[in-house]
Amino acid sequence: MPDLPKYRPALARKAIQAGPGIRLEPLPEGHLLHIIGSVDAQRLAGYLSAAGLTASAVRPAGYQQWYIVGDEDLSPTHVAALAERLKGTAFVSDQSHGRVRIGFSGAQAADLLSRGTAVDLDPTTFPVGRSAVTLFGHVSVQLTRTHTDRFELTVLRSYAEDLYDALEELAGRAAMPMKERRT
Repeated sequence: MPDLPKYRPALARKAIQAGPGIRLEPLPEGHLLHIIGSVDAQRLAGYLSAAGLTASAVRPAGYQQWYIVGDEDLSPTHVAALAERLKGTAFVSDQSHGRVRIGFSGAQAADLLSRGTAVDLDPTTFPVGRSAVTLFGHVSVQLTRTHTDRFELTVLRSYAEDLYDALEELAGRAAMPMKERRT
């Protein structure tokens, strides 16, 4: 049908922003599955492996809830295979179409992110692998530390550009000389 809009990634018009000590980038939309049920991270990783999803990461998303994220698109067959393996233990909800991931990294990343969220991003309290569902400004995000100086923010698709704009402003202000920041 020629009148239907073409699919485009939510942040297709956004460029990677990089400066001294900071990098902001739209991540591949890939997949994001929401798992709800009585399964722990270790068992869930085993189910992922058995379903052929070895490149996916497991992220805590709340009590007995997990996000499975990855850069590649998943076929309905892969999602069904995981759902079959989890049958009787947990449920799978494909959220790939509704959420977007943004990467924020560099030596200044934690300091800059702390200006928009109440989460204590000190590495001793928020180590690699830790996730928190929180607000960044007025936008709800899942914030995950993926490496020492690298974070991933997962946001509802309809808020992705707004969040990206806020992060661009933070990154841009960090690159300004101190006297210019005050104006």
